[in-house]
Amino acid sequence: MAQIPNLDNAPLNLTSLREQSQKELINILKNIRGKKCLVIDQKFSGSLSVIIQTSLLKEHGVELRHLSAEPIQTDAAKVVYLVRSQLNLMKFISSHVNNDISRGLQREYYVYFVPRRAVSCEKILEEEKVHHLLTIGEYPLYIVPLDEDVLSFELDLAYKECQVDGDTSSLWHIAKAIHKLEFSFGVIPNVRAKGKASVSVAEILNRMQAEEPVNSPDMVVPEINTLILIDREVDMVTPMCSQLTYEGLLDEFLGINNGSVELDASIMGLQQEGKKVKVPLNSSDKLFKEIRDLNFEVVVQILRQKATSMKQDYTEMSTTTQTVSELKDFVKKLNSLPEMTRHINLAQYLSTFTSKPSFLAQLDMEHTMVEAQSYDICFEYIEEMIHKQEPLINVLRLLILFSITNSGLPKKNFDYLRRELLHSYGFEHVGTLNNLEKAGLLKKQESKSNWPTVKRALQLVVDDTDTANPSDISYVFSGYAPLSIRLVQHAVRSGWRPIEEILKLLPGPHSDKKRGRFSSSPSLDTLQGASASMDKVADGRRSLVLVVFVGGVTFAEIAALRYLCSQEAMAYDLIIGTTNIVSGHTLTESFVEKLG
Repeated sequence: MAQIPNLDNAPLNLTSLREQSQKELINILKNIRGKKCLVIDQKFSGSLSVIIQTSLLKEHGVELRHLSAEPIQTDAAKVVYLVRSQLNLMKFISSHVNNDISRGLQREYYVYFVPRRAVSCEKILEEEKVHHLLTIGEYPLYIVPLDEDVLSFELDLAYKECQVDGDTSSLWHIAKAIHKLEFSFGVIPNVRAKGKASVSVAEILNRMQAEEPVNSPDMVVPEINTLILIDREVDMVTPMCSQLTYEGLLDEFLGINNGSVELDASIMGLQQEGKKVKVPLNSSDKLFKEIRDLNFEVVVQILRQKATSMKQDYTEMSTTTQTVSELKDFVKKLNSLPEMTRHINLAQYLSTFTSKPSFLAQLDMEHTMVEAQSYDICFEYIEEMIHKQEPLINVLRLLILFSITNSGLPKKNFDYLRRELLHSYGFEHVGTLNNLEKAGLLKKQESKSNWPTVKRALQLVVDDTDTANPSDISYVFSGYAPLSIRLVQHAVRSGWRPIEEILKLLPGPHSDKKRGRFSSSPSLDTLQGASASMDKVADGRRSLVLVVFVGGVTFAEIAALRYLCSQEAMAYDLIIGTTNIVSGHTLTESFVEKLG
């Protein structure tokens, strides 16, 4: 099955967007004549795998290599580096060039920065005395469609860079990506933003429109009606909870990278000891599309039912005579067998984790923290985790959740846990704890927590959640409705004005602006409350809202947004843009910094 996702059912023409990216890369390669070696940095090769097939690159006389400290083994006279603008990668390139020079090899070198060149990177190339030997260019890839409704800007460290390093360059990139979308689909007339970074992105976007305007003719209704920007900082509770949808759990336990998981062949029932296999996960897989966003409990039941029904069909086939059309139906069912097998294997593997008492105890503890009750029980649970030396990331993840829901820990408890962590895991982790403090994820309590107020006002804890027939987005966490998605729900349903007071209790400012030729019309509180005609694009489709997460989104949140979209009363289609896909694990990991 293709690694590249099928985008035919996307609410926007994402296929043309992807084709444009393919064309831009192929033009770069065409303009460098003859045999060449294309060297890609490891992380970027994942992004590229959902944009273009390797076979297509090879047609243009390209040998593929991954960038590492090791010298490049190739007899090609031209070496083309396709790399993100990261300082450590410049050292690799410099050492390759210097290594070739010392061996008397004469080659032509090209460096293409993704998505744009950076002065700091070129400075390193100059210091290493190789800059003058390189031809430098850019490959402006700002948007990678991961699926028919998910766009990634591939900015893995955006959250940590903004929160800890004070580096806000990623915000320019996000605005640039949205502006690129506007060149294809028209100026987005309504922009809502919540959080410091999101409000900045909205301002940068307006500056870009002033400097490099998208000219959309007056008669044309823009394809995207509203942009909602939400900072990850506004809701750090959601990613710290364990996701309970099928796709969310796959990411928690196996780590999904660019729409696929890599795992031991034996898990997938293949007799290849020690070999790894890549399993693609996107909506091209019909069964996956059906079950990805469901609560895992339900997925297990569905797979069981499907397997039982197939077994019955098989028994009937072998014991009774069938008409041709019945045979045809049966064969059709058999075609879905590989998908069935794949997901039964994956679900069985996940069950080995989800059935562990330790996992169930952890879920219990997360719910207690979200309920903001029983402070002492939570404190003792974390203390015990530290003494048992459970994996540091797991401890920090719960500690962050504990700190946020309590608006910090009393000084005595804070100092005690900090000391215990360093004793247990080593003083080299002092950098990690400092990062978490800088980001406000771990702090001393200075005021009473407003989490209970927010939780009540937005009905974030829903008792008696029916995971099989959900009536609310809370099914994705079995009883907790993600705060971020509640905010989207309000923005779409009745605007943010009715919840203005609650928004003020959450981190960062918020803004609500009209743009382009719509900026002079009176500000409507709902998205388009008054003019129902705007809700439908000309051909009768629902109009479109782009929800952008600055700092990452989890699969559980994506599932909750898709659930909203599937509701009868919903007037909009939603498409998701994000700096990257995150889980509590990867988000916490981005703050880890070992000294020495």
